[in-house]
Amino acid sequence: MRGLSHSLLVLAVSVLALASVPAMAAASPVQDPVPIGPNQYFMGLVNGHPPGQAIIDVACAVGAATGHPTGHQPVEVETASPTSPADLGYTGSKGDRIKAALGTSTAAIVIGSFTSYYVKKFIPTKISVPCSGSGTVAFIPSPGSKTAHTATLAVTFGSITG
Repeated sequence: MRGLSHSLLVLAVSVLALASVPAMAAASPVQDPVPIGPNQYFMGLVNGHPPGQAIIDVACAVGAATGHPTGHQPVEVETASPTSPADLGYTGSKGDRIKAALGTSTAAIVIGSFTSYYVKKFIPTKISVPCSGSGTVAFIPSPGSKTAHTATLAVTFGSITG
């Protein structure tokens, strides 16, 4: 009898393990890099968020006006439909690269350069940014052309004091 109950237990565990594999695989789909080329619509993301939701976490000392972005905050560009409600960019007739530039009230800093969509680059942690307030990340197609259009993503700086 002991052998039968052990076999049933092993079978039950095996079935549960196999049932959970598709759920885990579907949880985080992976998109292969797609080369950037001319005449393509795109949008920019910061920390995986589109416009209106993008927050950059900033490590700030108590009372400081500026600090440094915390680590592992991705910036990326994705292909987009021309009917998307986000502020879209367009690579224009010549574009095969997109630069991401973080703009604050005092400076603009290139934080990444992309030759493919769906590739994450991390915001540099050594730059100085405001501890609060807002800014923009401009996703600029390059080389430029008369038909190229920059996508602009509003960001909020969120202070993490320490």
